[in-house]
Amino acid sequence: MTDTQLDLHGKTWRESQDEFITFYNAALDNGYGSGVTLTVIHGYGSTGEGGVLRQRLRCYLDRLGDHLEYTTGEDMDGNMGCTYIAPIGSIPTLEDALAADILKFCESGKTRGKITGKFRRHGQPKVLNAIRSLERQGRLMKGINRRGLAVYGTS
Repeated sequence: MTDTQLDLHGKTWRESQDEFITFYNAALDNGYGSGVTLTVIHGYGSTGEGGVLRQRLRCYLDRLGDHLEYTTGEDMDGNMGCTYIAPIGSIPTLEDALAADILKFCESGKTRGKITGKFRRHGQPKVLNAIRSLERQGRLMKGINRRGLAVYGTS
């Protein structure tokens, strides 16, 4: 792997997403910004119709339009197994994105059970760590609702 190339073959989407964020933000930190193209090799899937990594990566990149621009390999050079990315700005880590999603979800008070249920795909330990971190930062407040249940909300 060079500083501008990331190979995701053999990884799950969760591993790939975390590795991509680290790779992308490190490239920006190392001065690879405007004018540099990052190459992500994800394969094209055994069906030839686009594998899970390719589909999920591109869907994820679509949501990051303020942070980057990308060109599909098939549009650039006919290679369906890679995607070319032009960095614009850093992207949030998965932990930062989870915290932001929790804050948005808790705009109207939510119990810890509701929060962990909503974000269960992240795993309960990560969700609970995010809640504790947001509490320490004063961004998420714990209170009691009219039924006597502990709820979390934003101020």
